[in-house]
Amino acid sequence: MSQTDSFIEEVNDEVRRDQLFATFRKYGWIGVLVVALIVGGAAWREYTRANEQAAAQATGDAILAALSVDDAAARGTALAAIATTEPTGRAAVDFLRAAELTRAGQPAEAVALYDALAADGDLPEGWRQIAGFKAVLAGTTGGTLPVAERTTRLAGLAQSGGVMRLLAEEQLALIDVAGGDAAAALDRLGRIAADADASQGLRARASRMIVALGGTAPDIAATAPAN
Repeated sequence: MSQTDSFIEEVNDEVRRDQLFATFRKYGWIGVLVVALIVGGAAWREYTRANEQAAAQATGDAILAALSVDDAAARGTALAAIATTEPTGRAAVDFLRAAELTRAGQPAEAVALYDALAADGDLPEGWRQIAGFKAVLAGTTGGTLPVAERTTRLAGLAQSGGVMRLLAEEQLALIDVAGGDAAAALDRLGRIAADADASQGLRARASRMIVALGGTAPDIAATAPAN
């Protein structure tokens, strides 16, 4: 390479470096901002996660402390005092509180709390159906919910196809028995025992009730789902 060519190459390199530095001075702040946003976002996620974990631990500790109280009414009061705004955390506390209200002989208050949970659109559908089912069970105590209303509520759960469908059918069978309609009870229990979604325990209960009502127990093993 001649001296002229070498000189021209050096000049071109210098021009390219000047252009690169000029570009960096003009747009380099964008790269710095991107890095800052990435680092800041990661720090914020860690901060938020740490706060959520701390809040969950505090709620758990408060629940354990409340449940350690000897009296059911006092346990319910302690649970009601737990402050948490996270929807599922609040729901977990309210489920426990409603159970304590039932134990303390306050079924009407328990039903109202379960009904509030069942109507809470922020909760998963499964949680809401469980709350609706528990409201019926609590309402059975002392006739808090009339038979007609319990039947209507249970029928809705049984027809929903949700997680409480078969347990609702079982409760409807018990209402049939209490009302002297053994045929309707046997029909429901037979469907439960033959349902592929029924647990082994539920099948066994249905079979025992069928026998107690004078029916023929189905072959549980034959209808049990394959593992």
